Amino acid sequence: MKKKILLIDDSLPIRFLLEAMLDKKYSTISAQDGLGAIMWLMKGNTPDAIITDLAMPNVNGWELLDYLSDSELYKDIPVVVLSGSIGSDTAAITARYSNVVEVMEKPFDPVQLLGKVETVFNRKKEYATP
Repeated sequence: MKKKILLIDDSLPIRFLLEAMLDKKYSTISAQDGLGAIMWLMKGNTPDAIITDLAMPNVNGWELLDYLSDSELYKDIPVVVLSGSIGSDTAAITARYSNVVEVMEKPFDPVQLLGKVETVFNRKKEYATP
């Protein structure tokens, strides 16, 4: 069974690119903002990982990260932040949110992102091994 990744970005071209990159190996679901992602989660869905932008309308990435971190159901889902507005916030993001495992700035290298996603799932496998 394929691992499920929730992709959240308000840019349709970025969502299409991420789906095209990841669909061969993973099952992907996309949302155009944090509100869409939260609504999908509230229907009882749980992804194995999340890739999210920070700057989005309605519920932005920061608010989504707060929601995930405050939830007993979602706080352990690994999150990759993929944003064009990270700047010097990388250390602050990983310090504030323990579930953020990678922070990448746009434009991104698709091969590097695939490697990061693979690393995320390999880490989860290591934690699950007794």
